Amino acid sequence: MQYSQRLNLLYGIALHEMGGDAASISVDDGDVQDAAHFLACYLTVRAIQLAERSPADERVENFDMLSVYQAYAMLVYTYLVLPLGDEGVQPDFQKTAVTIAKSLFVELGEDEWLEIIESGQHKYQLIGDAEAEHWMNYRQDLDKAVVAFVVAGTDENAPFSPDDIMPIFGTMLSMLCEAFESL
Repeated sequence: MQYSQRLNLLYGIALHEMGGDAASISVDDGDVQDAAHFLACYLTVRAIQLAERSPADERVENFDMLSVYQAYAMLVYTYLVLPLGDEGVQPDFQKTAVTIAKSLFVELGEDEWLEIIESGQHKYQLIGDAEAEHWMNYRQDLDKAVVAFVVAGTDENAPFSPDDIMPIFGTMLSMLCEAFESL
């Protein structure tokens, strides 16, 4: 099974889990970018829940934290799409940033989305460019968690399930939130 097929399969599974119409998702010729967008948002929402964060409260009390969620989702997206380069699929990070912001923060308006996207992009870039060992470890650990999630969700012989992996995403988000809260 090609990697793009794995993402489309996971997309269908996650969409079905959330009560959506997964029957329209094609494993063989579905839009893998849509799959990656959805999965990045899905994993971020699940991480927010597992980290016991409250974006609704943070919108009022600490608006900048929403851009941390945006940066986290962009990191997850990055690790989801990196292997697609082998299949000739190139990510569109600008489109993705908008799609993620509008998906995660559907109740907000254009001005707030723009602020979240810009601040999230700045954080994403800081994390991606950081050479400090803890940031390199963070990126590697998140990459491994994403790979483990894809394997767990698409390989019936995997020694773990996607639910076994989910707490890692909550922990990784908590670490990122703590890092930006202390700045």
